[in-house]
This record gives sequence, C-alpha cells and structure tokens, in this order.
Amino acid sequence: MAKEKSTEDLLERLLASSTVDEYLSEGETLDRTLVSYLEELRERLGVKKAAVVRASGLNPTVVYDIFAGKSRPGRDHAIMLAFGLQCSLIETQRLLRLAGVAELWPKVRRDAVIIWCIENGKTRVECEDELWSRGEKTLLGTGPLKRAAV
Repeated sequence: MAKEKSTEDLLERLLASSTVDEYLSEGETLDRTLVSYLEELRERLGVKKAAVVRASGLNPTVVYDIFAGKSRPGRDHAIMLAFGLQCSLIETQRLLRLAGVAELWPKVRRDAVIIWCIENGKTRVECEDELWSRGEKTLLGTGPLKRAAV
C-alpha cells in the first residue's frame, strides 16, 4: 500500500494554492471506494475474507455484503472490520471516513478506549473487555450503557 500524504498536509497545500486547478493538477486527490480500500487492507494482511469475519466478530453475510458493495457498515461494524483487518489508527479513521460514519474522537470516553486499544494492538475481543470493564457500550452492543445524571 503506497504511503499517502496526510489530510493536514494536503489541506495546507490546497489553501496555499493560488487556484484550485493548481492544487488539482498535483494529482493528490483520490476516487477510492470503501470496497477497494477494504480489499487493499485484506490483501496487505494476506488473509481470506473468512479470517476477517472471524477476527471482526461480524456475521459472515454482513462482511461479504460490505466487501461486495451491497451494504455499508454502520460505525460499530466499521470499527469491528478495522479490528478484523488489524488496521492502524490512521487506517481505521480512513475506513470510517470511507464508510461515511464519524471518525473516532478522543474527547469521547468510549472512542478514547477504542483508540487506545487500536494503538496498543488489542484484538476486537480485548477491546470489548476494555469497554465493558469501564461501563461503556461494547461494539457488539451487549455492554452496559452509561446513564446520564439527572
């Protein structure tokens, strides 16, 4: 997988350009789809989709439909896919953007736990345990929900 320039670097270059065409002529924009990115990640890992299914904890039909472009994952399913594909934090954020859902945000307690797990090489199951032990909703949606103070 070719190393891409960071969004921040590209934004700086765009804002420094005298015209939008000057920036566009540099060829830094992408027409990447979620499906192509997932396949790229899977090939980098060198595994079959069945291994992604097992590692992600998602229903096989859900995973195969996402890889086929028949459906788009919700946020938690996209995060689970990222764990199944052993994504770095940058790759996870890109996957979330391509899925059309919110990126992980360290100001949100639950997201902070997930970010920490990704950065520390935890599996999806280990992340579930970290979320559960802190009273946060798990990725499978089975954990306790925090109640707002009244």
